[in-house]
Amino acid sequence: MSHETPYLVSVTDRTDEMTIDELAQRAGMTARNVRAYQSRGLIPPPSVRGRTGYYGEEHVARLELIRDLQAEGFNLEAIKRILDRAPGGSVGEVLDFTRAVAAPFSDERPEVVDASVFAERWGDELTPELIAKVEGLGLVRPLADGLWEVRSPRLLRAATELTETGVPLATAVETAAALKRQAGKVAQTYVELFLDYVWAPFHEAGEPVEEWPRVRETLERLRPLAGESLLATFQVTMTDAVEQALADIVSRLSEAGPPRPAAEGRGRPHRGRARRRGVRR
Repeated sequence: MSHETPYLVSVTDRTDEMTIDELAQRAGMTARNVRAYQSRGLIPPPSVRGRTGYYGEEHVARLELIRDLQAEGFNLEAIKRILDRAPGGSVGEVLDFTRAVAAPFSDERPEVVDASVFAERWGDELTPELIAKVEGLGLVRPLADGLWEVRSPRLLRAATELTETGVPLATAVETAAALKRQAGKVAQTYVELFLDYVWAPFHEAGEPVEEWPRVRETLERLRPLAGESLLATFQVTMTDAVEQALADIVSRLSEAGPPRPAAEGRGRPHRGRARRRGVRR
């Protein structure tokens, strides 16, 4: 076959157990989809015994990966390039690495919320322009039938609590946009660290099979490390900012002296004059 790669050999050498219908059921798709992927070289052909083709666990893994990558926005041509680059003997490692790259950064699951919930919560503050801005920030995704996917429920709860303190919704959205810009810079910093100090040497060495586990492990270690470093840095920076703000407030209060309510200040002189008049009498 023109689509044959070293991956096909490694798969077809395995013991196969599933028919195409069983494979499709395992992968959560139709047999027609399986045949279409096979015709495009995305999965290898089955082992044939008699007139029946049999598929194995590697086929299931590849179909699941294709489905996950499509969900992440990869088209079939891009997916094929990812799969074709796998050298013989390292397919499992390449699949694991690609899955690790495509996996969500945190374990937080998106929530589906009816638009009426937002309308009830924020009313007229939730203008079409503001909705478009939130969508443009990638914080929510429109679904069918008036439903929205909230990518980070924690961020939604934070925005809700912020508006409950009296902050306008538009200002809360602007704050989220500013935080997203800053977080993007941090994320890019860690991506560049990985590319410069891990991936580049690995690629220049010819992507040796035995090094794939180390590269994947490094990526997996960097993911939580980036989040922990960002949180720790923010906590230190926030502490310094609050301390500086409090110092400025105390300094201004010291310069102004103790406050004297106007009503109380007007009453005291009259009482004093009354007492002095009483003494003279």
